[in-house]
Amino acid sequence: MNTRILTTLAAGALLAATAACGAQSLDDDGASATAPAVVLDQAPTEEKAADVINAITPDKDLAAKAPASLKSGGLKVVSSIGYPPMELFATDGKTPIGFDPALARAIARKLGVKVTITDEEFNSQIPGVLTGRYDFVISSMTDNPERQGQVTFVDYVQAGSGMLVKAGNAAGIAGPKDLCGKTVSVVDNGSSMELAESYDADCKKDGKAAVNILKFPGDTEAMLQVSNGRAQATVTDYVVAAYKSADPKLAMEAIALEGTESPWGIGMKPDNKELIESVKGALDALIQSGEYGKLLAAWNLDKLAVQSAVINGGK
Repeated sequence: MNTRILTTLAAGALLAATAACGAQSLDDDGASATAPAVVLDQAPTEEKAADVINAITPDKDLAAKAPASLKSGGLKVVSSIGYPPMELFATDGKTPIGFDPALARAIARKLGVKVTITDEEFNSQIPGVLTGRYDFVISSMTDNPERQGQVTFVDYVQAGSGMLVKAGNAAGIAGPKDLCGKTVSVVDNGSSMELAESYDADCKKDGKAAVNILKFPGDTEAMLQVSNGRAQATVTDYVVAAYKSADPKLAMEAIALEGTESPWGIGMKPDNKELIESVKGALDALIQSGEYGKLLAAWNLDKLAVQSAVINGGK
């Protein structure tokens, strides 16, 4: 019996000595060794910014403050895939790539969490965020007062309209004033047509030749008019113009239309303050590190850059 007592005491002393010698978890912060490390997602191979994304490492302070739901279940993102270069599918027809998925993956890596990106019809996205099915929506969504009544935005780009002209820009078009007396193709019954009509009105007001506006049902038809020489320019969204101009086979140049920009935001449930601050912090960290700029450059979208993450900047 005494032998058993002595053995127990000796074992206790050994354990105490081990603890005194500084035995601890292999984790740097002394956390339990049983907690598995998060294996961060790798970007799809067809993602143009894959190398940039995969090189992003977690920010320890931001990761520590991230909502517990993100650490346990990952970041759940919704987008509407089909608006290149902002959102499109890889050749497998199911993997989201483009700038919006790239930024979502970059934010997740900065926060040290995994991410899933789900394709949903545009009008279903905000309801999905409000019901908690998704943490945030990033889908080329304009931040405006009407939507601010439903979600809180962290603005991540300034996007507006643009023009496409033939490579070399022989017509010398640099902006709206250069369209007087020119032929411009647009998509019928859209914001691009309204812009072209406003430019036409300005030309007439200044006593200059009118803008000849050709209207078509889609971007492809409107762009074709520039390729075949029937129009000197086509007005469209700048992101579309930038995407098309990046294809050397089309031989076109993109021109940003100054003054048409508005913020696009990452939308979140307004009472999810912890998540909003985490996303804002991650975006600011990506901007300051230069990684954000590299993501934009990979998709030829440098002109959309913001200087800092702003909450509800749409007016």
